[in-house]
Amino acid sequence: MTTGIFNYIDRSSYDPNATKPFEKPWQKVDGPGTSYTISSQKFPVEDLRGQESQFTVDNAGFAIYKAPSKETLFTDGEKLKSSYYAETEEILRQRLPGIKKVVIFDHTIRRRQAGSARSPVQLVHVDQTPGAAEVRVRRHVPEAEANELLKGRWQIINVWRPIENVASDHPLAVIDWRSTKPDDFVKVDLLYPNGAWDSEGREVAPDPESVSSTVGYEVKGEVYSIAPNEKHRFFYAKDLTPDEVMFLKCFDSKSHTMTGGETDIAHGSCHTAFSDPQTPLDAPPRQSIEVRCLVFYD
Repeated sequence: MTTGIFNYIDRSSYDPNATKPFEKPWQKVDGPGTSYTISSQKFPVEDLRGQESQFTVDNAGFAIYKAPSKETLFTDGEKLKSSYYAETEEILRQRLPGIKKVVIFDHTIRRRQAGSARSPVQLVHVDQTPGAAEVRVRRHVPEAEANELLKGRWQIINVWRPIENVASDHPLAVIDWRSTKPDDFVKVDLLYPNGAWDSEGREVAPDPESVSSTVGYEVKGEVYSIAPNEKHRFFYAKDLTPDEVMFLKCFDSKSHTMTGGETDIAHGSCHTAFSDPQTPLDAPPRQSIEVRCLVFYD
């Protein structure tokens, strides 16, 4: 057991009834800038060690498995796509019965160091809303095939693995889905620079100093930011190793809680990096790879 300070979207800083772009809560993808404020809350964090088998992507939204990889450095992008993607698909098929098709659409490598654009995210969130999830399918699967696959059960699952050393520095924390309620999930638009052009045809980037301005941006995605709830139960796997993976579910078409599906199973996993006060001072900076997968079932 440890404790953590967790950053949530502040319930008082947005209009829960807003549905239009730029009136809904938003955040920029290219740097600081949000329409909402942060509420930081302290919670106990339970260690999953010794009870891993009790948590699955169906009942909690996450799961941990032993899964050594042939890859160790994760520095060759082409090798990752040719070999590590195949390893990841095999892990999914071994652990989740009934898979018909897996489409891996991208990956992110994060190395916690000063100035890194890919440092661990410290805001409680879920990567996809239902609308954004379907957009993902239609972006990466041909239309006719997508129409058929979407008739069955499908999920978005991220497969998260530490790189090189154990993840004791800024470990990943997850919330048990069973401790959440629907109004904890706040749809937040992702704003991307829209590529303005000057009089000579050169692209002009939005002013990075105008963090509160939406000029020069357009909505191109949507995530769930999570609002505080004193009933949230946080978990982590102490010293998760490079020989282990964590499944983080971001969407499930069968979860009636958020998507009108058939059964009351976890829609997704609210997650975030956090600063563990028990981390040794000499712990190496956290490094990780997260592979994002569309998973379709028979």
